[in-house]
Amino acid sequence: MSDSIKHECGIALIRLRKPLEYYRENHGTALYGVNKLHLLMQKQRNRGQDGAGIATIKLDTNPGTRYISRKRSNDRDPLKAIFTGVYDYFNKLTPEQMQDTAWLKENLPYTGELLLGHLRYGTHGGNSIEAVHPLLRQNNWISRNLVLAGNFNLTNVDELFQELVELGQYPKEKSDTITMLEKIGHFLDDEVQRLFTWYKPEGYSNIEINDRIKKGLDVQRLLRRASKKFDGGYAMAGLIGHGDAFVMRDPSGIRPAFYYQDDEVVVCASERPAIQTTFGVHFSKVKEIKPGHALIIKADGRVSEEPFTEPLERKACSFERIYFSRGTDRDIYLERKRLGEQLAETVLKEVDYDFKNTVFSFVPNTAESSFYGLVQGVEKRLNEVKADKISKLCKKKGGIDAKKLEKVMSMRARVEKIVVKDEKLRTFIADDNSRGDMVSHGYDVTYGIVKNEKDNLVLVDDSIVRGTTLRDSIITAVSKLRPKKIIVVSSAPQIRYPDCYGIDMSRMNNFVAFKALVALLKENGKTKLLEKAYKRCKAQEGLLVDDIKNHLAPLYDEFSYEEISDKIAEIITPKGIKPEIKVIYQTVSDLHKACPENTGDWYFSGNYPTPGGNRVVNRAFINFMENRDERAY
Repeated sequence: MSDSIKHECGIALIRLRKPLEYYRENHGTALYGVNKLHLLMQKQRNRGQDGAGIATIKLDTNPGTRYISRKRSNDRDPLKAIFTGVYDYFNKLTPEQMQDTAWLKENLPYTGELLLGHLRYGTHGGNSIEAVHPLLRQNNWISRNLVLAGNFNLTNVDELFQELVELGQYPKEKSDTITMLEKIGHFLDDEVQRLFTWYKPEGYSNIEINDRIKKGLDVQRLLRRASKKFDGGYAMAGLIGHGDAFVMRDPSGIRPAFYYQDDEVVVCASERPAIQTTFGVHFSKVKEIKPGHALIIKADGRVSEEPFTEPLERKACSFERIYFSRGTDRDIYLERKRLGEQLAETVLKEVDYDFKNTVFSFVPNTAESSFYGLVQGVEKRLNEVKADKISKLCKKKGGIDAKKLEKVMSMRARVEKIVVKDEKLRTFIADDNSRGDMVSHGYDVTYGIVKNEKDNLVLVDDSIVRGTTLRDSIITAVSKLRPKKIIVVSSAPQIRYPDCYGIDMSRMNNFVAFKALVALLKENGKTKLLEKAYKRCKAQEGLLVDDIKNHLAPLYDEFSYEEISDKIAEIITPKGIKPEIKVIYQTVSDLHKACPENTGDWYFSGNYPTPGGNRVVNRAFINFMENRDERAY
């Protein structure tokens, strides 16, 4: 993606199903769990830049023994900081001590059977260590301790926060992370108290009741009660002090969650390839947690996937397939290729099927898979052209002309590496004009390949959000190659609406598609439509969330998809360059053809999977009209 937007967070959970001694004997180390958590998080590093954290819980410890350990970091390289600190506890031990698993578990942290990791990409707010997961809700009762980490955003934090206040709580801050922790924590307390009240009249001692609670806690019921009013996308992983664990996924399946289990481990993660690589298993063995379900792992090792809410229509995030998730997942890789291949005919029409004078390239590096697909589509069409030419040669009297046949057979799509990002370039200049010139050199280009004023240059990008990097850096750089035309191809549709389920896209004026819409309305004397839409949005502010409608969507109906694309091309065209700029976008219908299982497309279509989405888009539009640069939820 040429424009930088924040990734989704990543979760990693491991439950060791055997004693530590087993892993020492069969895998050579008692640190098997820590090592696997490290690798599992490393393979999801694309999902965390702002911070990372881990927590472990030891099972069946004696009172007075520390059984929960947690380490978090918001350093520049948080994973390195975390695991360097963890391994420091073990590096100075003798070989004999490392072999004594009972001693390790009793005396050293991070030797628990339950392990939880989190990689953080903060969508809003600061990057303080307090914002880094896992979050910990502590209590002297073992079954009331809760460790929580997630990939989520809620659209109705205000309402949930107020509910906590009405329950008598006094949360230390107003955020979706703390609200989620306290909401689940409240009902955990309530379930534990319910069981205590149930068993106490039967004559059990408090110590005996603890054991009863451990066995009898109904995690499914707990999650059902806690999540009743959650509105958003989420994959939440939690550990309970006595050893139960869970991973819950939102009812629309917006955020991803996968798991694998065998006799040795149960493991959950945000991405399937991370599990495949870490545990060496075939992709068919890694399952997806169903929407509205929770994977529940009891302290005694029982595993079940249970519904905790009514599943809704599946609206898994399509941006996961286009951009966020690593392309090493077989299905995602093939889908990204299809996204590119589907655009081949449109691109070829734009260059008038001039294979000879068209160079195909991509903007590094997440668009590479889509680029391969585009080239594959171009070559298929080229083979049709070759077949037609050969057929005509065969019909000529005197047989086939060998030189002409050779010329036909040598026709190839001109695939080149044209744009290379200069990772080392940093801009520290204060002067605006000078800084602008430095930014334009953020990408290097390959000279001497594009023929001056003769070649078309096709650049594939996986998505275009703001368009500023294209305008200020990439197009400025490639225009120096003097192509006749530059065609920017987005494998994603036009991003028209804010996201409120995890991606850092919540301000309308950041979207180049919205800027294009506003410009077209002004040029066509339709600015009154903006004011009318604003008034309709304001009129809905007091309505129940289920009654709110998306009043921005009708504005886009005033213009064709191509008109908005052409206006975007104007916006991202730097002043003073000679090549013509054209922008081609994937259509929403073709997106669904390529990614049939991930149909969540609200940022493209405005069709939000939860009621809170319509409220967010209207608030975002109101903020734009009132010139307020603030979060819409």
